[in-house]
Amino acid sequence: MTSVDLHTLTGAYAVGALAGPEAEEFHRHMAQCEACAQEVRELTETAARLALAVAEVPPPGLRDRVMAALPDVRQLPPDGTVVPLRPATGRGWRQRLPYLAAAACLAGAAVASGVAVNAQHEADLQRERTARAEQQATELSALTAAPDATFHTGALKGGGTATVVSSRSLGQAAVLFHGLPALPGSRVYEIWYSHGGTMVPAGLVEQGRSAGATVLAGSPAGADGVGITEEPHGGSTSPTGQPLVLLQV
Repeated sequence: MTSVDLHTLTGAYAVGALAGPEAEEFHRHMAQCEACAQEVRELTETAARLALAVAEVPPPGLRDRVMAALPDVRQLPPDGTVVPLRPATGRGWRQRLPYLAAAACLAGAAVASGVAVNAQHEADLQRERTARAEQQATELSALTAAPDATFHTGALKGGGTATVVSSRSLGQAAVLFHGLPALPGSRVYEIWYSHGGTMVPAGLVEQGRSAGATVLAGSPAGADGVGITEEPHGGSTSPTGQPLVLLQV
């Protein structure tokens, strides 16, 4: 593969679409090409933010409760505040993605709680999910932008790809995943730090999600790899089967 060909693979590498020799060849190229390394960091950051900005399915019955409460709700007068809109250019739109997603989620939660008192519980849960998503987006942004950030991609047995992003200086790591097959029943994907073959729990992939990102619990210090296994609902304290993938960290 020529150097020109390798320059065109930044997007595929960032979302884990490369595997085997092709991924290894691009990884070697990226170590010598700062332009490609920077582009991969930016694209990985964007992919992580887009993965977090996933719409939530409203709980059953929410629409009926909202519609039933409408006759008893008085519309508030406008406060006269006008917020100018400016087109986003360059890298700015990527930096604002998680905040736009969070604002949209918060607006939806505020409407639900203001219109229907009975929907307060759902609104509270939505705010909690929004806060967690925004915190994770901030951590991912700092992680992928770290000067010592490393990226290792591999394919899972059974389908899908995963990329481990880690920074020793920040003491943090995350897994970006794409195309994970749905698991039977209530089983989940669990992520582990490998310390010389000893697996330490580091996080769970949200059940039913095939693409996204998970910031790992704990520091990658002392770990030689990150593995993903299939586990019962809620995860396990130790793997119940062989890793579907084991990536360098």
